[in-house]
Order: sequence, then C-alpha cells, then structure tokens
Amino acid sequence: MARAKGNESANGSLEPGDERGKTLQRTLDDIMKRYGEGAIMRLGEAHGMLVEAVPTGSLSLDIALGVGGIPRGRVTEIYGPESSGKTTICQHIVAEVQKRGGTAAFIDMEHALDPKYAARCGVDVDKLLVSQPDTGEQALEIAEALVRSGAVDLVVIDSVAALVPRSEIEGDMGDATMGMQARLMSQALRKLSGAIKQTNTSVVFTNQLRQKIGVMFGNPETTTGGMALKFYASVRMDVRRIQSIKVGQDVVGNRTRVRVVKNKVAPPFQTAEFDIMYNEGISKSGDLLDLGVACEVIDKRGSFYSYNEERLGQGRESAKDFLRDNPALAETIEAQVREKVLQAPVSMEIMDEDGLEAEPLDEMEALEA
Repeated sequence: MARAKGNESANGSLEPGDERGKTLQRTLDDIMKRYGEGAIMRLGEAHGMLVEAVPTGSLSLDIALGVGGIPRGRVTEIYGPESSGKTTICQHIVAEVQKRGGTAAFIDMEHALDPKYAARCGVDVDKLLVSQPDTGEQALEIAEALVRSGAVDLVVIDSVAALVPRSEIEGDMGDATMGMQARLMSQALRKLSGAIKQTNTSVVFTNQLRQKIGVMFGNPETTTGGMALKFYASVRMDVRRIQSIKVGQDVVGNRTRVRVVKNKVAPPFQTAEFDIMYNEGISKSGDLLDLGVACEVIDKRGSFYSYNEERLGQGRESAKDFLRDNPALAETIEAQVREKVLQAPVSMEIMDEDGLEAEPLDEMEALEA
C-alpha cells in the first residue's frame, strides 16, 4: 500500500514514469511481437477506426445515416415489406461504389435481379460481380471468400429469407427445419465479422418481414434469420412504401420512407423520405428538391418552385424534370444544401400534394406512423 501511494502524484493520478507504465509498455510490445503490428493500440492512434462511408444514392438517406452513407467495414441490414424498395437502394449503393472506382458483388439468392433495371439505377452491369447460389451455405461461403480477398469494396446479399440451408433443400417437402437458418446466419456472421473489419468491406443484407404468431400487444412483425444479424449489424434500416406518385391517373412511382432503427456510427432513429420512380430508381432530383425546400435554398410559393429568382417549374414533377435536365444547376443547389445541413438539422415533412396520393395504411402501419 505504501508503494502504491508513492507512485501517486498530489492529485491522486499515477505519474507517467511509474513502474506500472513500464510494465504496460513491455506487455504491449510483447502483444505486438506475437500478434503483429496494430494488434493493440491507443484509441487516439487508431486512424483505421475512423468511419468511412459509401453513399446510398439518396442525399436525404445519407443525411439520416449521419456519416454520409452506409459505413465501410461494417454490416448493414435493409429490411421491409415486399416491393418497398430494398433491392433498389442496394443497386444505387452498388452504382455509387462503381462511380468511385470500387468493385461490388451481388449475391442474388432470390434469383430476381433485373439487369435492365439495374442499369437504369446507374449500375455498370459489365463490371458487377453476380452470383446466384443454390444453397445458403454456398452463398455465405462465396461472400466470405470475396470479403477475405480484400479486393471487393461492397458485397450485397439479397436476401436473408432466401438463404435456404442445404439440408432443407435435400430433405422432403414438409420436413421440420426449425432454427436451421438462424444457426446458419449465426455461424456465418461470427466468421465474417472480423474479416469485414480487417478488409474494410461493406456488407449489406436485405431481409423480409414475417408475422409472429399469437402476439396480442406490440408489433408482431419480425425479420427472418434469427437474432444474430440484429446484433452484428451496425446499421439497420426499415424501408416502407407510404404513398403512390401519380401523373394524371397513372401511377409512376412510390414515395418511400426509410427509418434508421439502429445506428452504431451516428445517432439512430432518423428518417428519410424520397421518390422511387418506376424504370428509374431513386429520383435524385426529387430528393434534392425536397431538401432544397426544407433548407430554404429553393423557394416554394404555392405550386411554383424557384432558385435565386430562376423559375424551376410549376408543380413538383415539372421542377424535378427541370433539375434533371440541368445537372450543373442541380450540383450548385446540392452544394448549398450540404453546407446548410452540416450547420443545422433539416426537418422533412410528408408531402401530399402535386401528384402524391396517400394510400390507406393497415392497422400496424397506422400505429407505427
């Protein structure tokens, strides 16, 4: 006790040159000698732990995620009902990776990837690596090989619900296979998590929703594949189709809301809303228009939109077309929006005018809203 007191300064803190500090340094040197440089370090020296991000193709979603996109070296889960826009978001993320000179792989377990639609979303289909495995084990082994290679920047697995265990495929129809998919995901994520961080690869899982049986109170919805993915995912996004976009009587797209229900790299529970147009994907001009109005960069008076006294159009669809046809002006507005967003949060409101028609929500969606 007397020796311990002798090592303490007047304010009670340990002196820098104490014996414990020397012992710690010898221990650190021994650890790095046995396990390699970088096996242990002080947090301030860990530059590799800074979060890099891959844009999602939607400016409002990048803002909601807090770091400008999905984090690299982490697992991301995108889930939601059918036809809500999960695969479309993944294809836009692939396009953003390719624009920056990266390599992306798409493991299509649902066997439903449309090359023409992917190309419209901005994907270079000639450079995209695509795999359509027969079993869940094969899909996850391919994903592990791609991640461990360190040569791939993004791996998309679409979807967890379609990762069928080999024993289920080889068995008879109707055989009980409870928990097999959950065990498969748990084992795969244990093996993948370390390699994903070491190679700084972004791994995105899409997932479907199921209903819990016998739930009387609370939300009966749950995702497939057990609990492992919920724990290992640094970001989880809930994608919902909330409105139909009409031009006259024709439905030309959907208004989509994404809620970040889990986020380990920024504050969670942020929401983003944007348009997904048929045969086009995420409407970047519509996204920019909404954010510009919210940031007061674009002036909206009645149904007229203008920027610095320059009229963009009457009606939302007309203004979107103008921004799409004038990319230089769109880039200028985007730069101002990004500058304002960094200074203060932007409040996004649900729009229900200029061709946006609300659809009736079911009971659970109404409760969530």
